[in-house]
Amino acid sequence: MKKKLNILRHIIIAYAVLLAIWQLAASFSGVSSALFPSPGRVLLAFRELSVSGLSGSSSDATLSVHIRDSLLRFAAGYLLSAAAGITAGLLLGWFPRAFAYVNPVIQLLRPIAPVAWLPFLVLLVGIGDLPAVTIIFIAGFFPILLSTASAVQNIDPVYLRVAGNFGLSQRRTLTRIVFPAAFPQIAGSLHLALGTCWIFLVSGEMVGSQTGLGFLIMDAKNCLRADALLAAIITIGVIGFLLDQLIGLLERSFISVRGLGPQNSKRRS
Repeated sequence: MKKKLNILRHIIIAYAVLLAIWQLAASFSGVSSALFPSPGRVLLAFRELSVSGLSGSSSDATLSVHIRDSLLRFAAGYLLSAAAGITAGLLLGWFPRAFAYVNPVIQLLRPIAPVAWLPFLVLLVGIGDLPAVTIIFIAGFFPILLSTASAVQNIDPVYLRVAGNFGLSQRRTLTRIVFPAAFPQIAGSLHLALGTCWIFLVSGEMVGSQTGLGFLIMDAKNCLRADALLAAIITIGVIGFLLDQLIGLLERSFISVRGLGPQNSKRRS
């Protein structure tokens, strides 16, 4: 409990110092408040966005609507990438000969920035939610797939010998032995992919979407509203931070329940 209070105190102090520096910079920089708004003006922009939406915008959506639509797109793309990446990674890691043929194609596609596919996706499926969801899916799929395949290939052979001694089928070995043993590394890839997917959500929503935080950033720019722009940026950062904490909590809880990871090793010892 004391450790948590110390962490909370550090967070409060850090943000208080940041706000003070921001206020001083806005007051004495000599830059127009329209270009470099103070924390107070950004707070008023938050209020405007939350109550009535951005003034002069092409959309009457409020901040809560933008957040809701962004989270729905993010959840769809991220969960699809996790399911597809883990499944493909388990299979390719379990069948190394197949992975040897597929890996060159993966290494060719993996370095391509997900947003590079955006013009093609818009031409192919039009504007709307699908391009943004696809961008999020691409951003998370390859890291999860490669990390899962690597985790499977590096499993301690003792686990596989135990499965063979009990006469488990390949399917049961994958689901009961291989997946739990590889999960700590898979969980790490899910954690990293979450941040990547959230970053590319904004890029995906900047083209074609009529709601969402990425759309709100472009809308605030077009309306020359730096205060609303900063409000949208802060919202993205706060939600990204909360999502990161949530996935970390779920990761630790799952590893604890399954008896995996260093925490449980210490507890048993």
